Amino acid sequence: MSTKTPPALLTTRTAVVLLLAAACGAAVAGLTWLARHEAAETGLAGLAAFAGAVGFFHRHLDAP
Repeated sequence: MSTKTPPALLTTRTAVVLLLAAACGAAVAGLTWLARHEAAETGLAGLAAFAGAVGFFHRHLDAP
């Protein structure tokens, strides 16, 4: 019996891109909450920042 290691679910680059995008989305959501105190606006602003940051970091972090 040979034990095979399953392939990685995410590459390191993908994990870094998503982590940085999540940090940006959380920062925007926190600042929006401090400014407006509206849950819906906070969620939408955080999600929009996350989506934009994923595209930004995907383009600007070089693939190996």
